[in-house]
Amino acid sequence: MIRINLLGQARPKAARRAVPLEATLQILLLVFCMVAAVVFLGVHYYQLNKEIGETQTKIRNLQGEKARLENLKQQVENFDREKAVLQQRIAVIEDLQRNRTGGQELLDMVATTVTRSDALWLTSMTRKGNALTFEGSAASINAVANFITQLKRSGYFKNVEIKESHQDDKNPAVQTFVFTLMAEFALPQARTAPAPAAPAAPRKG
Repeated sequence: MIRINLLGQARPKAARRAVPLEATLQILLLVFCMVAAVVFLGVHYYQLNKEIGETQTKIRNLQGEKARLENLKQQVENFDREKAVLQQRIAVIEDLQRNRTGGQELLDMVATTVTRSDALWLTSMTRKGNALTFEGSAASINAVANFITQLKRSGYFKNVEIKESHQDDKNPAVQTFVFTLMAEFALPQARTAPAPAAPAAPRKG
């Protein structure tokens, strides 16, 4: 059935729905927050990766430095061992040199001291390091005392003491005293040469 509009009025169109302004602002704010969050997370992730890379580089550098220090420590320990061995060798050489020189001086001083002591004879002399043991015989106790005095005055012997002294009964016809002395041998310290005298100032005429 056909309907005819006799009034000639146009048919009203359906009204369009308007979007509230508040909802639009909320949507825009939400989008902005999401974008800002993504940007912040991206920047933070980049900084974290950068810090991780720098930390790993530092770790590698520290590991290399540690290896270098361990190598240096090993070299120092090897040097200390070699130094200790060399010091021991030097000490042995110096001791041998000192004993060789001191041995000659010891014999010379003992011979000189015995020569200065009247009526005294040495039968043996034993040396252990710097410790000396003299055994001998003398015509009197005074000769033994004189020998001890000569040893002390020489400057090469210290801590001189008599260990044993008694009269020898093997030959009653001749009075003889058997003695044993203990002493320490020490080389006297080198004497410093006196400084040369200053030339006299010229006299004024």
